Amino acid sequence: MATIQDIADRLGISKGTVSKALNGASDISETLQKNVLETAVEMGYSKLRRPGGVRKLCILIENMEYQEPHQFGYEIILGFRQMAEPAGYTVDIVPVTEKLQKSSSYDAFMLKNDYLGSFVLGFSLSDPWMKDFHTSHTSTVLYDNYVMANPHIAYVGIDNNEGMELAVAHLKKLGHKKIGYLSHALGSHIMQVRHKAFFAALRQNGLKTDPTCAGASYYTSQCMEKHLPRLLNLGVTAIICSHDLIANAAMIQCQQMGYRIPDDISIIGFDDLPICAYTAPPLTTVRQERIQLGKSGYYALESLMNEVAIGTLLLHASLIVRNSTGPAKVPLDANTPDLNSTVHSSF
Repeated sequence: MATIQDIADRLGISKGTVSKALNGASDISETLQKNVLETAVEMGYSKLRRPGGVRKLCILIENMEYQEPHQFGYEIILGFRQMAEPAGYTVDIVPVTEKLQKSSSYDAFMLKNDYLGSFVLGFSLSDPWMKDFHTSHTSTVLYDNYVMANPHIAYVGIDNNEGMELAVAHLKKLGHKKIGYLSHALGSHIMQVRHKAFFAALRQNGLKTDPTCAGASYYTSQCMEKHLPRLLNLGVTAIICSHDLIANAAMIQCQQMGYRIPDDISIIGFDDLPICAYTAPPLTTVRQERIQLGKSGYYALESLMNEVAIGTLLLHASLIVRNSTGPAKVPLDANTPDLNSTVHSSF
């Protein structure tokens, strides 16, 4: 392992200057500090920690609401802290921006702030630090993202294939044969996984896989304006959505278009946010046990910090059946007269 003297020799500066830069001294320029930190990371330097000193972990969060109990990230963070803090760790919640990621490499950021490891929530595939994770030497757990072949990085989530299989099997049991899928844009690992899982579940249940029966857009409004009417015109009798907010928007839009839920169209969400029990009608959805996800994030991170190279930790999914799903609507036979529209003559 590299020492402070090794870093000083590499940069041609004094050992004291390196030490001050590593500890964030105010009389060290930002440029020099960044250079020292990046060199320290490159050389594999790790700070020596005093017994009984503060042990810090961080939760890096982006693109995910978390400050209120009804928001998705709240219980994940709660579960993580319920395990980490009794074990003696201080946990910092760090909102991450693209600007922060571009200002420093991931490992340099972690070294600068004296973090032993992190739990990463909400990152997209285009985030700068996603590239850093491939070569990082810092213990890191990604929620719903995956990096191959790095023993310092783990992935936690639910079994999305199992969740989608439960959703499709439920609809098949209700008589649905033509099922659509609505999703946010496929710019994140988890959206790609669920998209693939949907078609795999159709095949597993012996149902036809038709790519035209799926639609993805960056904004929910685009899904409702562009893809939902198209799926309805294709004759789908049920729609599975990549998450609950799209599912709720789809229910509202369908109702505004004159469709009854679930009489005319069944809709299933994903995540089981607290709002699902109070939508009109209450939403059938695939549940993620978010407190358990937070706890599993800590278990995985603790394993990595103890040099156990855990890879993937998936929790079981469960389907919460509510009133947004029902038997498939049977179309009227072309040869069967619609009694409600037949004109009866009195002659």
